[in-house]
Amino acid sequence: MEGEQAKVNLLAVAEELGHEIRIFTNSATSAASKEMSASSNEEPDDFFDLTPEDYYRIMSDRIGAQSQVLKTRKMREAEAAARRERITKAVIRVRFPDNYILEAKFHPSEKIENLMHLLVKVLARPDLPFYLYTTPPKERIKDTSKDFYSAGFAPGAIVYFSYDLPKDKESDGAVAKTGPYLRDDILSLNGLDFTSEKVDPVTSEPEPPAAETSPAVPDPKPPVKKPTKPKWLKL
Repeated sequence: MEGEQAKVNLLAVAEELGHEIRIFTNSATSAASKEMSASSNEEPDDFFDLTPEDYYRIMSDRIGAQSQVLKTRKMREAEAAARRERITKAVIRVRFPDNYILEAKFHPSEKIENLMHLLVKVLARPDLPFYLYTTPPKERIKDTSKDFYSAGFAPGAIVYFSYDLPKDKESDGAVAKTGPYLRDDILSLNGLDFTSEKVDPVTSEPEPPAAETSPAVPDPKPPVKKPTKPKWLKL
């Protein structure tokens, strides 16, 4: 019964939001996240400084981009179109300061503002301004008119949630630091998973019955004629 009820709850939420969602937590860092969220809404800015590994990764990406200049424009456009056609979905995970993660699936051609509209529906305080950012380095997502593919969020990406409150609002500041960030009924879906995509079971077709064969009948031998003597022969 619990499994059926979970299915009903997930379907009801999916119908309300227009998207199937998953709610879960990152258990590996839950303790550290709770300690950090108690003192601050987000990590300090120096946390997002580039490390040597990040620098070399970015430089290697730039070198790869420069090699694309050697190709003709039509070749680059054809390759880009082929890559885009292969990507059919964008799985976006939004991580909140209290360590809850919301996952939703979009089409790569949908815009980031669709994700913002979805978050307004699931937030405990949709009246408070908020923004999303990526890391590292920390970069606020400002242009929400981009589609997920153009923003580099397809086939998947992790973004981070933060309230955008002035420091003088102490009453709302407590909520921004400690949460909860999601509605109670949304949090109750934590750990539940249900996909509406049904896969037809593969059944093997019965083998056709073997053709019945009658036992082999030997060809009848021609009757053996007894030798007869001609009438004129007298012994």
